[in-house]
Amino acid sequence: MVEINSGYLDLVPNYLFKDIADKVKALKSSFPKAEIISLGIGDVTQPLPKVCILAMQNAAAEMGKIETMRGYGPDFGYPFLIQKIQKNDYQDVGINIQEDEIFVSDGSKCDISNIQEIFAKNIKVGITNPVYPVYRDSNIMAGREISFLPCREENNFVPEIPEEKLDVIYLCSPNNPTGTVFTKDELSKWVEYAKQNKSVIIFDSAYKEYITNPELPKSIYEISGAKEVAIESRSFSKTAGFTGLRCGYMVVPKGLNGYTENGEKISLNKMWARRMATKFNGVSYVTQRAAEAIFSLEGKKQVSEIITYYMNNAKILKQALEKMGYTVFGGENAPYLWLKVKNGSSQEFFSKLLNQAFLVCTPGSGFGSEGEGYIRFTAFATRENTMKAIERLEKVKL
Repeated sequence: MVEINSGYLDLVPNYLFKDIADKVKALKSSFPKAEIISLGIGDVTQPLPKVCILAMQNAAAEMGKIETMRGYGPDFGYPFLIQKIQKNDYQDVGINIQEDEIFVSDGSKCDISNIQEIFAKNIKVGITNPVYPVYRDSNIMAGREISFLPCREENNFVPEIPEEKLDVIYLCSPNNPTGTVFTKDELSKWVEYAKQNKSVIIFDSAYKEYITNPELPKSIYEISGAKEVAIESRSFSKTAGFTGLRCGYMVVPKGLNGYTENGEKISLNKMWARRMATKFNGVSYVTQRAAEAIFSLEGKKQVSEIITYYMNNAKILKQALEKMGYTVFGGENAPYLWLKVKNGSSQEFFSKLLNQAFLVCTPGSGFGSEGEGYIRFTAFATRENTMKAIERLEKVKL
């Protein structure tokens, strides 16, 4: 008899977005000619930047010649991409990050879930509520004790500093699902808490490029002392449309340490490097060349145009929802809108939208108990579908 990992038994039966996909599939089966519009899952609808397409075409051509083809690449990413990340995302904004502190990966979701492997099973993990499910579910799978940090309207969906000691804390800004963003003062309090408690912050800044307010931090390393306590995860998925390519990176500073049972200090950078070298063979050369192209002048221009497109969707949708009398958060420095439901539960609101208007949202309860009473809309749609969604919302009885 092979004993299973019982942590999996503590999960809800279906992953949130798989459950939504199944319900949409069932509706399509009943109404095959219906046009179902999704403002639910945060998948992109705009094509890849042209510079990325050209870069991939050139890289693919290189792979077709014996003189320039490549096999396994460097475990942590090709230097040509790491150096671009180092310069553009950090050095150019006054943050000192070294090349060997950057680890190129196949996206934030994998990094966020895999990073917990380097920590002991008996640690106490702090996770915001509501939250992107992978933070919670990956730690439940590992059998860890989780302390949920409520994020409510009265505190602008920012988690309060706990009185208890937490070992690892997951923070996300701009936040998915609420669309809110940490101020420097709020983030500074968490960095100070982590320093006092020898904790580690896992900071997800996958949506950093959507921040338009210059006063709001795009990186936790803008906060003094953060490199002593924080790991940062970033993605190209929602900024440059890489959801189908898969590429992102994680920063693990060399000054960040964990401890053995005996109190011996251990470099988390070295541990993560060992884990990556053992369990990951790197992102494809073709994909990394596409990611490199994002940092060219033309690449930055094209990415900016894509982000502006989505944020205009968010602005149009938010204004329309507020005109209908809804209370809406987010949508200004993030591509997500967090709508307060007027009547009933978030699941009831979701079902009514789906079945009456053929419109998909994400029920807030799927992000945690504090998400009850809210639903999430995404700006990742075409302009045409965003306008159609507004028309349907105006007609449906909610």
